[in-house]
Amino acid sequence: MARFMITTKRMCNNNGIRIEPGMSVEVVTQSMSNPVLSNGGQPVVDAFKRIYGIDIRRAGILNMSYLNVVRIN
Repeated sequence: MARFMITTKRMCNNNGIRIEPGMSVEVVTQSMSNPVLSNGGQPVVDAFKRIYGIDIRRAGILNMSYLNVVRIN
């Protein structure tokens, strides 16, 4: 199992959802691959909904240009 810290890089205000830089969540996955790019990013979407109550897919920021991913050992 791998742990990842996903952090937003910059501010975004799309579809009525405001994203601030530095918003971060921790995701635990079965695979060692990037959770934003695997499984359609669903674990990351679920984590942001659980922690902040926002849908980053609807906001259009579920990609590597808006998110920084760091693997935690």
